[in-house]
Amino acid sequence: MSTYIISDIHGNYDAYIEVLRKIHFSDEDMLYVLGDILDRGPHPVRIILDLMRRHNVVCLAGNHEHMALECMRFLMKEITDVSLNELDTNIVGKLLDWQQNGSGTTMDEFHKLDNETRKAVFEFISEFDLYKEVYVNDKVYILVHAGLSNFKPDKPLCEYELDDVLWERADYEMQYYPDKYVITGHTPAMVIKGNPRPGYIYKNNNHIAIDCGAGFGGRLACLCLETEEEFYVECT
Repeated sequence: MSTYIISDIHGNYDAYIEVLRKIHFSDEDMLYVLGDILDRGPHPVRIILDLMRRHNVVCLAGNHEHMALECMRFLMKEITDVSLNELDTNIVGKLLDWQQNGSGTTMDEFHKLDNETRKAVFEFISEFDLYKEVYVNDKVYILVHAGLSNFKPDKPLCEYELDDVLWERADYEMQYYPDKYVITGHTPAMVIKGNPRPGYIYKNNNHIAIDCGAGFGGRLACLCLETEEEFYVECT
């Protein structure tokens, strides 16, 4: 059994499938996806439907899933005078914010689903965790999409706010824990200050940053925790 981590797939279905092929992903393995499956790339919902069929995948929420959930409930409603009256400035603002962050492909695929599948997709995404703590080879890994903003060493993970774990970027110059590794996505590795390997998984100060820019024409990265082997697939 092997434990794999990926993040920020951003709709790149072909790259996602190629990563699974590259790592020879089997029913005995575990895959953790650290959020931002949705938006930008061509087939985000197709990836969700594939993940829904797998028993050995754990998905964490990213900021793009959070934006989507705030809008999908409204998008599932039948368009009537009543639902249009509910289109207040709050939901309009959220729809515009999501649109500005690349929601077009997600909305397009979501609209093409039948009602029951839309509900199933919504419920699946609603159940994404905000963080996970896993143990591999006597090492402790904290998995989270963005980071642990407002960090305190003795602060329980359950006390971090949504913005702390979904939006605010990790401080890669600060070691959060001396005895734990924090694995994050959200911040493309090529923009991390001092990264000696731009475009590759970043490891320093007990941080592991695995977003290698799949949402911006870069690469989709995957890390095996048992062997620390890195895998990369180009995104077109």
